[in-house]
Amino acid sequence: MSKSAPKDVEMKEVEPNSDDKTNSSNAKPLPPSAVEEIKSNITLIERAVSTLEPRFTHRVLRSLTHLRRRLDNNVLRETIAEVYTKDSPAKRTLLSWISTTSSLLPTDTASMDVDLAGSRSGLTPTSIPKLQAQAEPLPESEIYLRLLIIYHLLDNASGLPRYRAGDPKSRKAADNARELYVKSVSLAHETVERMQSFNRRSLDPMAAKVWSATGRAYELGGDLSELRPLLLNAQRTASLRHDTETLATLVNLLLRSYLLTSSYTAASTFLSKITYPDSSVSSATATSGTTPSTNTTSSNGAPSSLNQLLSGSTSSPAQLARYLYYVGRIRAIELSYTLAHNHLLQAVRRAPKAEQAPGFWQEVHKWLVVVELLMGDIPERSTFRQPVLRKALEGYFEIVKAVRTGSLSQFQATLSTYSATFAADKTCTLILRLRQNVIKTGIRRLSLSYSRISLRDICVKLHLDSEEDAEYIVGKAIRDGVIEGRIVHERGWMECGSGNKGAYGAEVSEAFNRRIGFCLGLHNESVKAMRYPLNAHRKELAAAEGAREREKELAKEIQDGDLDEDEDPLGGSEF
Repeated sequence: MSKSAPKDVEMKEVEPNSDDKTNSSNAKPLPPSAVEEIKSNITLIERAVSTLEPRFTHRVLRSLTHLRRRLDNNVLRETIAEVYTKDSPAKRTLLSWISTTSSLLPTDTASMDVDLAGSRSGLTPTSIPKLQAQAEPLPESEIYLRLLIIYHLLDNASGLPRYRAGDPKSRKAADNARELYVKSVSLAHETVERMQSFNRRSLDPMAAKVWSATGRAYELGGDLSELRPLLLNAQRTASLRHDTETLATLVNLLLRSYLLTSSYTAASTFLSKITYPDSSVSSATATSGTTPSTNTTSSNGAPSSLNQLLSGSTSSPAQLARYLYYVGRIRAIELSYTLAHNHLLQAVRRAPKAEQAPGFWQEVHKWLVVVELLMGDIPERSTFRQPVLRKALEGYFEIVKAVRTGSLSQFQATLSTYSATFAADKTCTLILRLRQNVIKTGIRRLSLSYSRISLRDICVKLHLDSEEDAEYIVGKAIRDGVIEGRIVHERGWMECGSGNKGAYGAEVSEAFNRRIGFCLGLHNESVKAMRYPLNAHRKELAAAEGAREREKELAKEIQDGDLDEDEDPLGGSEF
């Protein structure tokens, strides 16, 4: 058998699928690399300077938080090389800060991601758009690059592992972090001097960020109080130049420097001497002791109202939230719990969302919970159930339970368990003041449970030191009106309740009388409303109008002589 030769098969050309075309055309472009983003930001800064429009600079500063995560030595070095096309002292200074810290930083992994992103997007060094050729970049561009380097040093120092005993690697990492903090302090101080030497109003939007980074560097790498003289000078200059954002930042840094050293008296004095930017009310009058709804005036004639501080301020909400938080802490230490509660509550309302600023939310709520307890209120349980606050407020929740139940033993146990946490939060002084509140709550519960109880039993149940302390505390509670009763010194007991106040005490009787008065007032108002029906006066007006018309007709008839003399005008007849 002969095998047949294979036949040629004609292959048809396959047309490309239309779906593939649409998918390729609808593919989302990859985001620009970090170098491109920095260069575009510098272009916006130059446009802001040339057009005198600070909104472009504000747009650059808003992207700073996202850009910090993508910074590394290679990105900064490449950016400086492309921005400064010619050799200059500024370029050599910026590159020196990066080269001196390269050995202290961990291996750069972000640069690999940046390079890969550039290769995927088809970008090459020649395809990256160049900046406008000029002899030397503007001073604003130099300050912006310095700001990026400061944040780069701070972020890398905070990212290094902490020291653990017996671990040589962690010791080396801790030493590197300390060295990075010291270099960030030096760079920040040099940047401030460089910025002040330019004396350009176009640097005002960026000055606030520079001072914020400088304060953070001094706080982590040294002592923030060392920066205080420089901050005071800058605060005076910003106030004269009406630079609101920089002034708000400097005021918050000064308050923070006082609070970190527990200089509450100095902080209160500083508050009485300053005016928050564009609030039209001084800090001394805004926190002088009046409630937000009052319209009283202080000694200098300025209205003292927290509402004016909130409505008149033009600074950023974040700076205003920090200011309210610091003022609330100061007023809490000064025993002005109502003012402290108002400021802390407004700080929570003005702060960013809990997911964006969890640390600030935790700090404010710690002080807010303690202040509410000192005011005699019990915080809501929903506050402690929030995911951001659940773990941070664990110790404070135990304090709330001890105050609510009046258990002094539970209060002391919680205080000893979380003493380190309270000391780190600087709330230990306020929590120690809650001991009297716990004792008063315990005495009140005992007065409701017993008609007569000995001072010895009170001492045992409340875990007091001696019967003399119990007698003093009970006497003070009776004098303050916390409980109703009297102390029988001869027999050594306390008789609870009072005969002329009713079986349930004065507070219950007063509340009952208020309710009875409200009901009687409602009854009287209802009777008055029923006595005078709605629109009843209109019927009287209509009747009076008809009587006047009849009188006019009668007078006309008399004048015309239609009526006889013997005829009764009212239509009757004589008898």
